[in-house]
Amino acid sequence: MEPKEERLRTPRAAGMAGAVFAVLLAVAIVLMRISIPAGDAGGAAVDPDMRWAVRTALEIVPFAGIFFLWFMGALRAQVGAAEDRFIATAFLGSGLVFVATMFGAGAAAGTVLNETQPSGFGRHFAYTLMTTYALRMAAVFIFTTSTIGHRLGVLPRPLAVFGYLVGLVLLLVGAGLPWSELAFPVWALVVSIHILRVGLPDSPPTGDTK
Repeated sequence: MEPKEERLRTPRAAGMAGAVFAVLLAVAIVLMRISIPAGDAGGAAVDPDMRWAVRTALEIVPFAGIFFLWFMGALRAQVGAAEDRFIATAFLGSGLVFVATMFGAGAAAGTVLNETQPSGFGRHFAYTLMTTYALRMAAVFIFTTSTIGHRLGVLPRPLAVFGYLVGLVLLLVGAGLPWSELAFPVWALVVSIHILRVGLPDSPPTGDTK
């Protein structure tokens, strides 16, 4: 059996990691948006005065991914015994694919710093990875986290409904709605603050969660 003091640290770890991830990702998104507004931007080169924003965002993205994995791992460690296997697989898979696509988008965005000809390929590729693929995986992660949290009583119904609404926005209209990618870090921050304030169950129920 896991020592009680270890279990009691998990909620705070999840809350703190989620909050740091949310802030870092939001800052990276804002910096990329102000420097590369629409991914292709008509093929124009990045304004030299804004290259610092791209560099800063690219430095932030790996740390955002690390804190997201910590956030996901802390949640899974706390409620893993009570997870439905199907939902648990979607939870873990969507989180890992989100991080992978976010890192890929960051690597692609880095090519704009070396562009001598304004082909726009690197920024368009990065924009597509983030808005078309990463946001969809973020939506699945939100859906599964909201479902698990609501079933176990970790998340109140209004917060679970909020998660479903955010997930729908990212899944259905994310690519066509400017700045919609900020919905994910906003959701993560709200959930993290709730966890820090209320905590998580010390001993989540096992057995059937239907």
